[in-house]
Amino acid sequence: MQTIITTTDRISATDNLIFLVTDSKNLPEKYFSKEEYAYVKTSQKKHKKNTFVFNHFKRWIFVQFVEKERNTALRLENYRVAGAKLLGSLNNNKLHTVVVVDTEEKPKETLAFAEGMALANYQFLKYKNNPAEKLNTLNTVELFSKGISDKEVDNLNIVIDGTCKCRDLVNEPLAYLNAVKFAEEFEKMGKAADAKVEIFNKKKIETLKMGGLLAVNKGSVDPPTFSIVEWKPKNPINNKPYIFVGKGVVFDTGGMNVKTADYMNNMKCDMAGGAAVASAVYAIARAALPVHVIAIVPATDNRVDGNAYVNGDIITMHDGTKVEVINTDAEGRMILADALSYAKKYEPHLVIDVATLTGSAVRAIGKYGIVGMHSKAENEFKQLRKSGETVCERLAEFPFWKDYEDLIKSEVGDIKNIGGVEGGAITAGKFLEHFTDYPFIHLDIAGPAFNEKSYKYFPAGGSGVAVRLLFDFIKSKISG
Repeated sequence: MQTIITTTDRISATDNLIFLVTDSKNLPEKYFSKEEYAYVKTSQKKHKKNTFVFNHFKRWIFVQFVEKERNTALRLENYRVAGAKLLGSLNNNKLHTVVVVDTEEKPKETLAFAEGMALANYQFLKYKNNPAEKLNTLNTVELFSKGISDKEVDNLNIVIDGTCKCRDLVNEPLAYLNAVKFAEEFEKMGKAADAKVEIFNKKKIETLKMGGLLAVNKGSVDPPTFSIVEWKPKNPINNKPYIFVGKGVVFDTGGMNVKTADYMNNMKCDMAGGAAVASAVYAIARAALPVHVIAIVPATDNRVDGNAYVNGDIITMHDGTKVEVINTDAEGRMILADALSYAKKYEPHLVIDVATLTGSAVRAIGKYGIVGMHSKAENEFKQLRKSGETVCERLAEFPFWKDYEDLIKSEVGDIKNIGGVEGGAITAGKFLEHFTDYPFIHLDIAGPAFNEKSYKYFPAGGSGVAVRLLFDFIKSKISG
Protein backbone atom coordinates (compact mmCIF):
# COMPACT_ATOMS: atom_id res chain seq x y z
CA MET A 1 0.00 0.00 0.00
CA GLN A 2 1.48 3.33 -1.04
CA THR A 3 1.01 6.36 1.19
CA ILE A 4 -0.78 9.00 -0.88
CA ILE A 5 0.12 12.67 -0.57
CA THR A 6 -2.52 15.28 -1.39
CA THR A 7 -3.19 18.98 -0.76
CA THR A 8 -6.02 20.56 1.17
CA ASP A 9 -7.25 24.15 1.52
CA ARG A 10 -9.10 23.75 4.81
CA ILE A 11 -8.60 22.36 8.31
CA SER A 12 -11.59 20.80 10.07
CA ALA A 13 -12.15 20.39 13.80
CA THR A 14 -11.46 16.66 13.59
CA ASP A 15 -8.36 16.66 11.39
CA ASN A 16 -5.24 15.17 12.93
CA LEU A 17 -2.60 17.90 12.59
CA ILE A 18 1.16 18.18 12.36
CA PHE A 19 2.68 21.64 12.82
CA LEU A 20 6.15 22.04 11.30
CA VAL A 21 8.23 24.72 13.03
CA THR A 22 11.82 25.78 13.49
CA ASP A 23 10.95 28.47 16.03
CA SER A 24 8.26 28.23 18.71
CA LYS A 25 7.16 31.82 18.05
CA ASN A 26 5.64 30.58 14.77
CA LEU A 27 3.41 28.02 16.47
CA PRO A 28 -0.30 29.09 16.20
CA GLU A 29 -1.74 29.39 19.70
CA LYS A 30 -5.39 28.80 18.82
CA TYR A 31 -4.97 25.03 18.46
CA PHE A 32 -3.57 24.57 21.98
CA SER A 33 -4.56 25.19 25.58
CA LYS A 34 -2.49 27.75 27.46
CA GLU A 35 -0.79 24.95 29.38
CA GLU A 36 0.06 23.01 26.21
CA TYR A 37 1.40 26.06 24.45
CA ALA A 38 3.58 27.03 27.42
CA TYR A 39 4.80 23.44 27.75
CA VAL A 40 5.91 23.32 24.12
CA LYS A 41 7.78 26.61 24.32
CA THR A 42 9.47 25.81 27.61
CA SER A 43 10.42 22.20 26.82
CA GLN A 44 11.78 23.07 23.41
CA LYS A 45 13.86 25.95 24.70
CA LYS A 46 15.18 24.40 27.91
CA HIS A 47 15.33 20.71 27.08
CA LYS A 48 15.68 20.80 23.29
CA LYS A 49 12.69 18.51 22.92
CA ASN A 50 11.64 18.47 19.25
CA THR A 51 8.49 16.30 19.11
CA PHE A 52 5.26 16.91 21.01
CA VAL A 53 2.11 14.81 20.94
CA PHE A 54 -1.31 15.90 22.23
CA ASN A 55 -4.45 13.76 22.33
CA HIS A 56 -7.48 16.06 21.99
CA PHE A 57 -9.82 13.04 21.83
CA LYS A 58 -11.50 14.28 18.65
CA ARG A 59 -8.10 14.50 17.03
CA TRP A 60 -4.37 14.23 17.60
CA ILE A 61 -2.05 17.21 17.33
CA PHE A 62 1.68 16.88 16.76
CA VAL A 63 4.31 19.59 16.89
CA GLN A 64 7.55 18.82 15.06
CA PHE A 65 10.54 21.11 15.42
CA VAL A 66 13.12 20.80 12.65
CA GLU A 67 16.68 21.99 13.02
CA LYS A 68 17.52 25.17 11.13
CA GLU A 69 19.94 24.72 8.24
CA ARG A 70 21.13 27.22 5.65
CA ASN A 71 22.22 24.66 3.07
CA THR A 72 19.12 23.83 1.01
CA ALA A 73 19.92 20.16 0.37
CA LEU A 74 20.74 19.47 4.01
CA ARG A 75 17.66 21.36 5.14
CA LEU A 76 15.36 19.28 2.94
CA GLU A 77 16.99 16.11 4.22
CA ASN A 78 16.40 17.24 7.82
CA TYR A 79 12.69 17.51 7.00
CA ARG A 80 12.60 14.05 5.36
CA VAL A 81 14.26 12.48 8.37
CA ALA A 82 11.93 14.33 10.75
CA GLY A 83 8.93 12.99 8.81
CA ALA A 84 10.26 9.45 9.05
CA LYS A 85 10.87 9.78 12.80
CA LEU A 86 7.38 11.06 13.53
CA LEU A 87 5.75 8.31 11.48
CA GLY A 88 5.96 5.76 14.29
CA SER A 89 3.73 7.85 16.54
CA LEU A 90 1.10 8.13 13.82
CA ASN A 91 0.95 4.39 13.20
CA ASN A 92 1.14 3.52 16.90
CA ASN A 93 -1.93 5.67 17.45
CA LYS A 94 -3.71 4.00 14.50
CA LEU A 95 -4.16 7.19 12.48
CA HIS A 96 -5.22 6.88 8.85
CA THR A 97 -4.98 10.50 7.71
CA VAL A 98 -3.00 13.49 8.89
CA VAL A 99 -2.76 17.13 7.78
CA VAL A 100 0.72 18.64 7.68
CA VAL A 101 0.46 22.38 8.30
CA ASP A 102 3.06 24.56 6.59
CA THR A 103 3.30 26.86 9.60
CA GLU A 104 6.28 28.88 8.37
CA GLU A 105 5.39 29.03 4.65
CA LYS A 106 8.09 26.61 3.54
CA PRO A 107 6.45 24.57 0.77
CA LYS A 108 9.55 22.66 -0.36
CA GLU A 109 10.35 21.67 3.19
CA THR A 110 6.75 20.59 3.74
CA LEU A 111 6.92 18.39 0.65
CA ALA A 112 10.18 16.89 1.87
CA PHE A 113 8.61 16.12 5.27
CA ALA A 114 5.74 14.29 3.56
CA GLU A 115 8.21 12.48 1.31
CA GLY A 116 10.12 11.17 4.32
CA MET A 117 6.89 9.95 5.89
CA ALA A 118 5.73 8.19 2.73
CA LEU A 119 9.09 6.56 2.04
CA ALA A 120 9.42 5.36 5.63
CA ASN A 121 5.86 4.00 5.62
CA TYR A 122 6.74 1.39 2.98
CA GLN A 123 6.26 -2.25 3.95
CA PHE A 124 6.96 -5.56 2.21
CA LEU A 125 4.40 -7.94 3.69
CA LYS A 126 3.80 -10.32 0.79
CA TYR A 127 5.15 -13.34 2.62
CA LYS A 128 3.55 -12.68 6.02
CA ASN A 129 0.76 -15.09 7.04
CA ASN A 130 -1.44 -12.26 8.32
CA PRO A 131 -0.28 -9.12 6.51
CA ALA A 132 -3.38 -7.08 7.42
CA GLU A 133 -2.51 -7.35 11.11
CA LYS A 134 0.93 -5.83 10.51
CA LEU A 135 -0.11 -3.16 8.00
CA ASN A 136 0.70 0.44 8.91
CA THR A 137 -2.50 2.41 9.34
CA LEU A 138 -1.40 5.73 7.83
CA ASN A 139 -2.47 5.92 4.20
CA THR A 140 -2.98 9.63 3.42
CA VAL A 141 -0.90 12.73 4.11
CA GLU A 142 -2.64 16.04 3.34
CA LEU A 143 -0.59 19.21 2.95
CA PHE A 144 -2.00 22.56 4.06
CA SER A 145 0.26 25.03 2.24
CA LYS A 146 -0.21 27.95 -0.12
CA GLY A 147 2.92 27.30 -2.16
CA ILE A 148 2.57 23.67 -3.26
CA SER A 149 1.26 22.93 -6.75
CA ASP A 150 -0.74 19.90 -7.82
CA LYS A 151 2.02 19.04 -10.31
CA GLU A 152 4.64 18.92 -7.57
CA VAL A 153 2.47 16.59 -5.53
CA ASP A 154 1.71 14.39 -8.53
CA ASN A 155 5.40 14.04 -9.37
CA LEU A 156 6.25 13.27 -5.76
CA ASN A 157 3.63 10.52 -5.59
CA ILE A 158 4.92 9.08 -8.85
CA VAL A 159 8.56 8.98 -7.81
CA ILE A 160 7.64 7.44 -4.44
CA ASP A 161 5.62 4.82 -6.33
CA GLY A 162 8.62 4.10 -8.54
CA THR A 163 10.90 3.81 -5.51
CA CYS A 164 8.50 1.42 -3.80
CA LYS A 165 8.22 -0.72 -6.93
CA CYS A 166 11.99 -0.93 -7.01
CA ARG A 167 12.03 -1.94 -3.35
CA ASP A 168 9.43 -4.65 -4.00
CA LEU A 169 11.58 -6.15 -6.76
CA VAL A 170 14.74 -6.10 -4.64
CA ASN A 171 12.93 -7.73 -1.72
CA GLU A 172 11.55 -10.61 -3.79
CA PRO A 173 13.38 -13.94 -3.35
CA LEU A 174 14.82 -15.85 -6.28
CA ALA A 175 12.11 -18.49 -5.79
CA TYR A 176 9.75 -15.90 -7.29
CA LEU A 177 11.97 -13.50 -9.20
CA ASN A 178 14.20 -15.31 -11.68
CA ALA A 179 15.40 -13.54 -14.83
CA VAL A 180 12.26 -14.40 -16.80
CA LYS A 181 9.93 -13.15 -14.05
CA PHE A 182 12.08 -10.02 -13.69
CA ALA A 183 11.42 -9.22 -17.35
CA GLU A 184 7.71 -9.90 -16.92
CA GLU A 185 7.60 -7.37 -14.09
CA PHE A 186 9.11 -4.79 -16.46
CA GLU A 187 6.36 -5.54 -18.96
CA LYS A 188 3.72 -4.85 -16.29
CA MET A 189 5.39 -1.57 -15.39
CA GLY A 190 5.62 -0.61 -19.05
CA LYS A 191 1.90 -1.17 -19.59
CA ALA A 192 1.05 0.86 -16.48
CA ALA A 193 3.22 3.77 -17.62
CA ASP A 194 2.62 3.57 -21.38
CA ALA A 195 6.29 2.79 -21.98
CA LYS A 196 7.54 0.39 -24.66
CA VAL A 197 9.08 -2.84 -23.37
CA GLU A 198 11.04 -5.32 -25.48
CA ILE A 199 12.34 -8.59 -24.04
CA PHE A 200 15.06 -10.68 -25.68
CA ASN A 201 14.93 -14.40 -24.87
CA LYS A 202 17.95 -16.71 -24.76
CA LYS A 203 17.79 -17.50 -28.47
CA LYS A 204 17.85 -13.80 -29.37
CA ILE A 205 20.70 -13.22 -26.89
CA GLU A 206 22.66 -16.03 -28.57
CA THR A 207 21.98 -14.48 -31.98
CA LEU A 208 23.39 -11.18 -30.71
CA LYS A 209 26.46 -13.04 -29.40
CA MET A 210 26.25 -11.59 -25.91
CA GLY A 211 29.00 -13.78 -24.58
CA GLY A 212 29.23 -12.19 -21.15
CA LEU A 213 25.56 -12.69 -20.31
CA LEU A 214 25.57 -16.21 -21.74
CA ALA A 215 28.72 -17.18 -19.82
CA VAL A 216 27.32 -16.12 -16.46
CA ASN A 217 24.08 -17.94 -17.26
CA LYS A 218 25.80 -21.26 -18.05
CA GLY A 219 25.47 -22.46 -14.45
CA SER A 220 21.73 -21.76 -14.28
CA VAL A 221 18.72 -23.89 -15.11
CA ASP A 222 16.79 -20.69 -15.89
CA PRO A 223 17.36 -18.78 -19.14
CA PRO A 224 18.69 -15.22 -19.22
CA THR A 225 16.71 -12.21 -20.41
CA PHE A 226 17.67 -8.86 -21.87
CA SER A 227 15.05 -6.16 -21.27
CA ILE A 228 14.67 -2.75 -22.92
CA VAL A 229 12.22 -0.28 -21.36
CA GLU A 230 11.78 2.84 -23.48
CA TRP A 231 9.92 6.09 -22.92
CA LYS A 232 9.86 8.23 -26.06
CA PRO A 233 7.31 11.07 -25.87
CA LYS A 234 5.97 12.69 -29.03
CA ASN A 235 8.19 15.76 -28.86
CA PRO A 236 11.20 14.98 -26.67
CA ILE A 237 13.58 17.79 -25.83
CA ASN A 238 16.58 15.57 -26.68
CA ASN A 239 17.59 14.27 -30.10
CA LYS A 240 19.66 11.43 -28.64
CA PRO A 241 18.40 9.30 -25.76
CA TYR A 242 19.60 9.09 -22.21
CA ILE A 243 20.23 5.43 -21.46
CA PHE A 244 20.29 3.75 -18.04
CA VAL A 245 21.89 0.31 -17.87
CA GLY A 246 21.20 -1.78 -14.76
CA LYS A 247 22.80 -4.92 -13.42
CA GLY A 248 20.21 -7.69 -13.24
CA VAL A 249 21.86 -10.57 -11.37
CA VAL A 250 18.77 -11.93 -9.64
CA PHE A 251 20.91 -14.05 -7.33
CA ASP A 252 24.67 -14.29 -7.01
CA THR A 253 26.31 -17.35 -5.48
CA GLY A 254 29.67 -16.20 -6.81
CA GLY A 255 29.67 -19.03 -9.33
CA MET A 256 32.68 -21.35 -9.09
CA ASN A 257 34.32 -18.69 -6.87
CA VAL A 258 31.48 -19.39 -4.48
CA LYS A 259 30.74 -16.87 -1.73
CA THR A 260 31.54 -18.12 1.76
CA ALA A 261 30.15 -17.58 5.27
CA ASP A 262 27.15 -15.19 5.21
CA TYR A 263 28.21 -13.21 2.12
CA MET A 264 25.47 -14.93 0.11
CA ASN A 265 22.58 -14.13 2.46
CA ASN A 266 21.34 -10.97 0.73
CA MET A 267 22.39 -11.73 -2.82
CA LYS A 268 18.79 -11.51 -3.99
CA CYS A 269 19.55 -7.77 -4.01
CA ASP A 270 22.21 -8.08 -6.72
CA MET A 271 19.64 -6.96 -9.27
CA ALA A 272 18.99 -3.65 -7.48
CA GLY A 273 20.60 -1.69 -10.32
CA GLY A 274 18.32 -3.28 -12.89
CA ALA A 275 15.28 -2.68 -10.69
CA ALA A 276 16.32 0.96 -10.19
CA VAL A 277 16.79 1.87 -13.85
CA ALA A 278 13.53 0.23 -14.95
CA SER A 279 11.64 1.84 -12.07
CA ALA A 280 13.16 5.23 -12.90
CA VAL A 281 11.98 5.01 -16.51
CA TYR A 282 8.58 3.87 -15.24
CA ALA A 283 8.34 7.00 -13.07
CA ILE A 284 9.61 9.28 -15.86
CA ALA A 285 7.00 7.85 -18.23
CA ARG A 286 4.17 8.13 -15.69
CA ALA A 287 5.11 11.76 -15.10
CA ALA A 288 5.18 12.25 -18.90
CA LEU A 289 8.50 14.07 -18.73
CA PRO A 290 9.35 15.20 -22.29
CA VAL A 291 12.69 13.37 -22.39
CA HIS A 292 13.60 10.28 -24.39
CA VAL A 293 15.00 7.70 -21.94
CA ILE A 294 15.79 4.01 -22.20
CA ALA A 295 16.54 1.39 -19.53
CA ILE A 296 18.51 -1.72 -20.49
CA VAL A 297 18.67 -4.66 -18.08
CA PRO A 298 20.62 -7.87 -18.78
CA ALA A 299 19.45 -10.50 -16.29
CA THR A 300 20.45 -13.93 -15.03
CA ASP A 301 21.39 -15.68 -11.82
CA ASN A 302 25.00 -16.70 -11.19
CA ARG A 303 25.03 -20.27 -9.95
CA VAL A 304 27.34 -23.25 -9.61
CA ASP A 305 26.68 -26.12 -12.02
CA GLY A 306 28.66 -28.69 -13.97
CA ASN A 307 28.70 -26.43 -17.01
CA ALA A 308 29.31 -23.12 -15.19
CA TYR A 309 31.97 -20.80 -16.53
CA VAL A 310 35.29 -21.03 -14.71
CA ASN A 311 38.49 -19.13 -14.05
CA GLY A 312 40.72 -19.07 -17.11
CA ASP A 313 37.86 -19.15 -19.61
CA ILE A 314 38.14 -16.71 -22.51
CA ILE A 315 34.77 -15.15 -23.26
CA THR A 316 34.00 -13.40 -26.55
CA MET A 317 31.75 -10.47 -25.73
CA HIS A 318 29.01 -8.81 -27.80
CA ASP A 319 31.50 -6.34 -29.29
CA GLY A 320 34.12 -9.03 -29.99
CA THR A 321 36.37 -8.27 -27.02
CA LYS A 322 38.10 -11.36 -25.61
CA VAL A 323 37.79 -11.36 -21.80
CA GLU A 324 39.90 -13.58 -19.58
CA VAL A 325 37.90 -14.74 -16.56
CA ILE A 326 39.93 -14.36 -13.38
CA ASN A 327 37.03 -14.54 -10.94
CA THR A 328 33.52 -15.82 -11.61
CA ASP A 329 32.21 -13.63 -8.78
CA ALA A 330 32.98 -10.60 -10.95
CA GLU A 331 29.91 -11.50 -13.00
CA GLY A 332 28.04 -8.21 -12.91
CA ARG A 333 30.52 -6.46 -15.15
CA MET A 334 30.36 -9.37 -17.60
CA ILE A 335 26.65 -8.93 -18.25
CA LEU A 336 26.78 -5.13 -18.10
CA ALA A 337 29.52 -5.06 -20.72
CA ASP A 338 27.24 -6.67 -23.30
CA ALA A 339 24.50 -4.16 -22.51
CA LEU A 340 26.90 -1.20 -22.72
CA SER A 341 28.19 -2.28 -26.13
CA TYR A 342 24.60 -2.89 -27.30
CA ALA A 343 23.72 0.67 -26.24
CA LYS A 344 26.01 2.02 -28.99
CA LYS A 345 23.30 1.31 -31.56
CA TYR A 346 21.21 4.15 -30.10
CA GLU A 347 24.03 6.73 -30.46
CA PRO A 348 23.13 7.94 -26.95
CA HIS A 349 23.64 11.39 -25.53
CA LEU A 350 24.72 9.77 -22.25
CA VAL A 351 24.76 6.31 -20.67
CA ILE A 352 24.58 5.79 -16.91
CA ASP A 353 25.03 2.32 -15.51
CA VAL A 354 23.75 1.44 -12.04
CA ALA A 355 25.04 -1.67 -10.32
CA THR A 356 25.70 -3.37 -6.99
CA LEU A 357 29.14 -4.03 -8.38
CA THR A 358 31.93 -4.18 -5.79
CA GLY A 359 32.68 -4.74 -2.14
CA SER A 360 35.39 -2.15 -2.63
CA ALA A 361 32.74 0.57 -2.96
CA VAL A 362 31.08 -0.56 0.27
CA ARG A 363 34.36 -0.58 2.17
CA ALA A 364 35.22 2.87 0.83
CA ILE A 365 32.09 4.85 1.78
CA GLY A 366 29.63 2.40 3.34
CA LYS A 367 25.88 2.88 2.94
CA TYR A 368 26.04 6.68 2.96
CA GLY A 369 26.38 7.32 -0.75
CA ILE A 370 27.03 6.07 -4.27
CA VAL A 371 30.48 5.61 -5.73
CA GLY A 372 30.61 7.35 -9.11
CA MET A 373 33.09 7.84 -11.94
CA HIS A 374 32.82 9.06 -15.52
CA SER A 375 34.46 9.47 -18.90
CA LYS A 376 33.64 12.22 -21.41
CA ALA A 377 30.76 13.34 -19.18
CA GLU A 378 32.13 15.99 -16.84
CA ASN A 379 29.19 18.41 -17.12
CA GLU A 380 26.61 15.63 -16.93
CA PHE A 381 28.31 14.20 -13.85
CA LYS A 382 28.16 17.61 -12.17
CA GLN A 383 24.43 17.78 -12.88
CA LEU A 384 23.91 14.24 -11.62
CA ARG A 385 25.86 15.04 -8.47
CA LYS A 386 23.64 18.10 -7.94
CA SER A 387 20.57 15.86 -8.19
CA GLY A 388 22.24 13.52 -5.72
CA GLU A 389 22.54 16.37 -3.23
CA THR A 390 18.92 17.41 -3.84
CA VAL A 391 17.46 13.96 -3.06
CA CYS A 392 20.30 12.96 -0.68
CA GLU A 393 21.50 10.07 -2.81
CA ARG A 394 24.96 11.56 -2.88
CA LEU A 395 27.80 10.72 -5.25
CA ALA A 396 31.39 10.23 -4.16
CA GLU A 397 33.53 10.73 -7.26
CA PHE A 398 36.44 8.31 -7.63
CA PRO A 399 39.38 8.98 -9.96
CA PHE A 400 39.17 7.39 -13.38
CA TRP A 401 42.78 7.75 -14.45
CA LYS A 402 44.10 5.82 -17.42
CA ASP A 403 46.73 4.22 -15.16
CA TYR A 404 44.08 1.86 -13.77
CA GLU A 405 43.69 0.24 -17.19
CA ASP A 406 47.04 -1.48 -16.68
CA LEU A 407 45.51 -3.50 -13.85
CA ILE A 408 43.01 -5.22 -16.16
CA LYS A 409 45.37 -6.03 -19.04
CA SER A 410 45.41 -9.72 -19.91
CA GLU A 411 48.31 -11.83 -21.15
CA VAL A 412 46.02 -14.21 -23.03
CA GLY A 413 42.99 -12.07 -23.90
CA ASP A 414 42.23 -8.42 -24.52
CA ILE A 415 41.32 -7.65 -20.89
CA LYS A 416 40.61 -9.60 -17.72
CA ASN A 417 37.48 -9.30 -15.63
CA ILE A 418 39.12 -8.29 -12.36
CA GLY A 419 42.11 -6.13 -11.52
CA GLY A 420 43.13 -7.24 -8.04
CA VAL A 421 42.68 -5.81 -4.57
CA GLU A 422 43.91 -2.28 -5.29
CA GLY A 423 41.30 0.19 -6.54
CA GLY A 424 38.74 -2.55 -7.05
CA ALA A 425 35.75 -0.25 -7.57
CA ILE A 426 37.74 1.79 -10.10
CA THR A 427 39.09 -1.15 -12.11
CA ALA A 428 35.53 -2.50 -12.30
CA GLY A 429 34.51 0.84 -13.78
CA LYS A 430 37.47 0.75 -16.15
CA PHE A 431 36.41 -2.69 -17.35
CA LEU A 432 32.96 -1.30 -18.18
CA GLU A 433 34.40 1.81 -19.85
CA HIS A 434 36.20 -0.46 -22.33
CA PHE A 435 32.82 -1.28 -23.90
CA THR A 436 31.72 2.35 -24.38
CA ASP A 437 32.41 5.01 -27.00
CA TYR A 438 29.97 7.65 -25.68
CA PRO A 439 29.74 9.90 -22.60
CA PHE A 440 29.56 7.43 -19.73
CA ILE A 441 28.83 7.52 -15.98
CA HIS A 442 29.29 4.50 -13.74
CA LEU A 443 27.40 4.30 -10.42
CA ASP A 444 28.26 1.59 -7.90
CA ILE A 445 25.34 1.28 -5.45
CA ALA A 446 26.64 -1.75 -3.54
CA GLY A 447 26.65 0.22 -0.28
CA PRO A 448 23.18 1.80 -0.11
CA ALA A 449 21.11 -0.70 -2.16
CA PHE A 450 20.12 -2.94 0.75
CA ASN A 451 19.80 -2.30 4.49
CA GLU A 452 20.02 -4.89 7.25
CA LYS A 453 18.15 -2.48 9.53
CA SER A 454 15.96 0.54 8.86
CA TYR A 455 17.90 3.77 8.39
CA LYS A 456 16.38 7.26 8.20
CA TYR A 457 13.46 6.79 5.77
CA PHE A 458 14.89 3.60 4.27
CA PRO A 459 13.31 0.39 5.60
CA ALA A 460 15.16 -2.83 6.20
CA GLY A 461 15.65 -4.56 2.84
CA GLY A 462 15.72 -2.90 -0.55
CA SER A 463 16.23 0.87 -0.39
CA GLY A 464 15.15 1.79 -3.94
CA VAL A 465 18.27 3.92 -4.24
CA ALA A 466 18.92 5.64 -7.61
CA VAL A 467 15.23 5.90 -8.63
CA ARG A 468 14.81 9.34 -7.09
CA LEU A 469 18.28 10.33 -8.27
CA LEU A 470 17.67 9.47 -11.93
CA PHE A 471 14.17 10.97 -11.91
CA ASP A 472 15.46 14.27 -10.54
CA PHE A 473 18.35 14.27 -13.02
CA ILE A 474 16.00 13.88 -16.00
CA LYS A 475 13.53 16.39 -14.54
CA SER A 476 16.37 18.90 -14.26
CA LYS A 477 16.85 18.70 -18.03
CA ILE A 478 13.42 20.27 -18.45
CA SER A 479 13.71 23.06 -15.91
CA GLY A 480 17.40 23.60 -16.69
